[in-house]
Amino acid sequence: MNLDEVKRVKISDFDYDLPTEYIAQKPLESRDASKLLVYKSGEITHHHFTDILDLLPKHTRLVFNNTRVIPARIFATKETGARIQIFLLNPIAPYAEVERSLKSTEDVVWQCMIGNAKRFKQDDQLSIETPDCTISLTLEDRENKYVRFSWNTDIEFCDVLESIGKMPLPPYIKREAQEEDDERYQTVFAKEEGAVAAPTAGLHFTQRIMDQFQINHIQKSELTLHVGAGTFKPVEVDEVWDHPMHEEFFQADVNCLRELAQKETRIATGTTSLRSLESLYWVGIKLYYGLENPFDIEQHFPYECEHELLSFEESIKAIIKHLESNGLHAVTGTSGIMIMPGYQIRSISGLITNFHLPKSTLLLLISALVGDDWRTIYSEAKANNYRFLSYGDSSLLMA
Repeated sequence: MNLDEVKRVKISDFDYDLPTEYIAQKPLESRDASKLLVYKSGEITHHHFTDILDLLPKHTRLVFNNTRVIPARIFATKETGARIQIFLLNPIAPYAEVERSLKSTEDVVWQCMIGNAKRFKQDDQLSIETPDCTISLTLEDRENKYVRFSWNTDIEFCDVLESIGKMPLPPYIKREAQEEDDERYQTVFAKEEGAVAAPTAGLHFTQRIMDQFQINHIQKSELTLHVGAGTFKPVEVDEVWDHPMHEEFFQADVNCLRELAQKETRIATGTTSLRSLESLYWVGIKLYYGLENPFDIEQHFPYECEHELLSFEESIKAIIKHLESNGLHAVTGTSGIMIMPGYQIRSISGLITNFHLPKSTLLLLISALVGDDWRTIYSEAKANNYRFLSYGDSSLLMA
């Protein structure tokens, strides 16, 4: 598919019927009790997630996104009784980096989505009382929806959120977050705080399965991509090329990069792991050729890059060389990469993923991996009563 054809890809071609009864509203009692659809060489078979290790090629390297979901949904009540909902999107001040903002013991400003925004006026101050402190929320910039958070004790902002925030369940889960979601909407390997949505393909893994990796000759690598609310943003233009893709923060330390530089079978656990791997590939390309802004991967850069391309392993080695030359231990960056039909995936041989919304950027990514067979895969899943979306069942798609 040439660039002109890519620019003509239409989101209307990625629609399918998804009745609400297929959308999982709660997790199963056990994480690994979910169904597992396996697509390989054009053939589809049905299993359970407990079979996953036996279905992976020997000596596979599984790549995980170890981001941890923060309690990003906050409810506050004005003196008038109006209930205001605040949903954290990304930090603005004094730090633009999620992890630094969460560690701040002083005021922070975040861009937010605001429910009942008409009742939250410029310079309004909302107060939330907890046993440990008083938290004040002030709308500083109505147009950009910047909200300042202040508190009267010497604690970190992440602790403030733990006391006042709720788990940010996706908008298609039509219920309030419950206590069990605090555990079940996190992966068992979650470490780095900063996501406002879970990397849901990883929710099926249990510690028991992960403890068996070595027995089954499975290797593991971890990187971080803080999933933003933009992952739920609908594509509102028919020509996908014109959709403004959201940006997300990603990071990989040098040990992870050295693991990825080996030529072996890699399988990404989730679309966010795949986005991270492909973003790293383009960071390596930019560093290799000395291009501007090497750690920021723009939406269309992969399609418009005119340089001769490297193998995935060669590109990762270019990042390692840069880190070692500059005494750095990790690569960090932002990515707005859009993986869609016409994009050549270079980092993996397969993907573990859930089933995604119609006309979504995640479904476009699936199509980039399996082509038009996505329709057959999704039809098979529906015919066999698979549960869809975040708390739904799983699939293993081998390219």
